[in-house]
Amino acid sequence: MTASQHQHGTMTARAAIASVSMAFLLLVIKIYAAWATASVAMLGSLADTGLDLVASLITLYGVRVAAQPADFDHRFGHGKAEAIAALFQVGIISFSALGIAWRAVERLMHGAVTAHAEYGITVSIFAIVATLGLLAYQRRVIASTGSVAIHTDYVHYQSDVLLNLSVIAALVLDQYLGVKGADPLFGVLIALWLGWGAIRASNRAIDQLMDKEWPDEKRARFIAVAARHPELKGMHDLRTRTSGAHDFVQFHMALDPAMTVEEAHRVIDEVENKLAAEFPGCEILIHVDPEGHVDEPDNPLIERDLTQGVASSGPSIRRGSVSKGPMEKP
Repeated sequence: MTASQHQHGTMTARAAIASVSMAFLLLVIKIYAAWATASVAMLGSLADTGLDLVASLITLYGVRVAAQPADFDHRFGHGKAEAIAALFQVGIISFSALGIAWRAVERLMHGAVTAHAEYGITVSIFAIVATLGLLAYQRRVIASTGSVAIHTDYVHYQSDVLLNLSVIAALVLDQYLGVKGADPLFGVLIALWLGWGAIRASNRAIDQLMDKEWPDEKRARFIAVAARHPELKGMHDLRTRTSGAHDFVQFHMALDPAMTVEEAHRVIDEVENKLAAEFPGCEILIHVDPEGHVDEPDNPLIERDLTQGVASSGPSIRRGSVSKGPMEKP
């Protein structure tokens, strides 16, 4: 395991522990607030916090598994455990949204009233302050690690801020301004917001599980770094993917067919060293082809014009190729 991967595992585990601790604290105080106020919005907030605790425990387990180094049975590592944990969270968020919506509809039908708004408002304000602190910490961890599990947790806790604001608004409208039905209506809105958050949170996890290519900008920078080597004649079949904290890349590079195996090996090492400096922790697999290989002209994955100064000219990236207008092969 590299130093960067070890740091990733440590940071994500600490973020997950912080999330578990805060969810447990909020669960305790919201149990009392929901009992005292009889608010469906407060009950929804309590249910969401309870599921937050479960989701955070799943996240903690997922990031710990993802941080484990590759072994005999998992030779690409355990990074996708983060994406699996994220999808578990999405399921929990969706279940929470359905439960809150059901309770809100029941409340609308029976017209029950809330009580002791001050308890619910005080607890919600405390929850907002605590959640904003957790979000600030999670943002730093995500910026450093790109963890999909912590990002999903982050999306969920963003929703919690709005959820607690909605609880305050519902209680104020219902008890202080006499707007009947405000509390269950806000419960429905909270459920809809949670459902939308679940959809958003699932995208990144699915992208990792489906081995989606890197973003175009990152991919273009990788090609540009490889293209700096003067003996590299061409590049094709570039494939990239991310698994947790680990990046994987494989590609074919074209070299002078007159090169010896030893010379080709030297070029490969030099290209790998340049790429490793720009993309630390990335695992790279290179296959060598002789320049002018018969499959190249018809291969849609050829990276164009690598010997024409791509790295310094700021190429435009297309899926599977770098082009420079009239210089591109037909």
